Amino acid sequence: MHTVAVLALDRVIPFDLSTPIEVFTRTRLPDGRPGYQIRVCAERPEIDAGAFTLRAPWGLEGLRDADTIIVPGTAAVTDPPSPAVVGALRRAAADGTRIASICSGTFPLAATGLLDGLRATTHWMAADLLAAAHPEVEVDPDVLYVDNGRILTSAGAAAGLDLCLHMIRCDYGSAVAADAARLSVMPLEREGGQAQFVVHDHTPVPRGSALEPLLDWLRDNLARDLTLADIAGHAGMSTRTLIRRFREQTGSTPLQWLHRARVRQAQHLLETTQHSVERVASQVGFGSPTAFRDRFKRTTGVSPHTYRRTFAGRSPDPARDHPAHLPGAVPVAGRAGRP
Repeated sequence: MHTVAVLALDRVIPFDLSTPIEVFTRTRLPDGRPGYQIRVCAERPEIDAGAFTLRAPWGLEGLRDADTIIVPGTAAVTDPPSPAVVGALRRAAADGTRIASICSGTFPLAATGLLDGLRATTHWMAADLLAAAHPEVEVDPDVLYVDNGRILTSAGAAAGLDLCLHMIRCDYGSAVAADAARLSVMPLEREGGQAQFVVHDHTPVPRGSALEPLLDWLRDNLARDLTLADIAGHAGMSTRTLIRRFREQTGSTPLQWLHRARVRQAQHLLETTQHSVERVASQVGFGSPTAFRDRFKRTTGVSPHTYRRTFAGRSPDPARDHPAHLPGAVPVAGRAGRP
């Protein structure tokens, strides 16, 4: 199982700390198994988290064999991390561990030197400060996150959710990432460069909703050339009523919802098949390969060919799409390393 160690530094921001814990513990593989084991690690037994004091079950030794280390934001951006923390992160990077920061967590990560010569981002309000404090880092304040391979950084607050879902997609494929997004009740995708690698699932529609059968029908008919009138006719309502109900229950229009569903299905096909881009375009209902490429890049930020090179072959079970299981509790990993 993939182990994620969340490093709580002094004056850690609670929202940033809880983001990876919540997202990764909700992640299920197609067979229902948890995708991740979570550790909360800290240099000292008790950490100031602002409104409360955090008692972490793991010390810095919990970073040693982790597959991924997350550095959440801290309110003490001008305070450098201790030599022990710097050494632990550098050793982890040398061992090939994936390290990611959320929001102002980019500051302690930059202090280790691991971001030197790399592009990085942080909360837009702190971007100038990061650039001034670490001129060797190429600071990009206009994206939700930056993926440099083994080192990743995200912008503030909710951008950490985008980053976590991106890592889930890298680890397990689009179906697992979409399921994690749905369980986390993620919003629709936001414009913003590389963050568009993740196309979030739509806002969940309550069971028994009048739209539920229609959405199932749309998913089953993605390859058809559907117009707004076609969708309204199948639903047995006027186009005006259809648009109003879609906005109320999905936060989107019918055609926007349909386009995003087609792109999600295209992502799955690009990851799990060797079908040509032209065939994928036809399978998901785009009238031409050009229209498909344009829509795909507008939604994801990359071309279909680039997406396939990045994510092909990473889905654990190509025969399945969205798992039908319900979320269950995943224990946060702990150990007797704390008194």
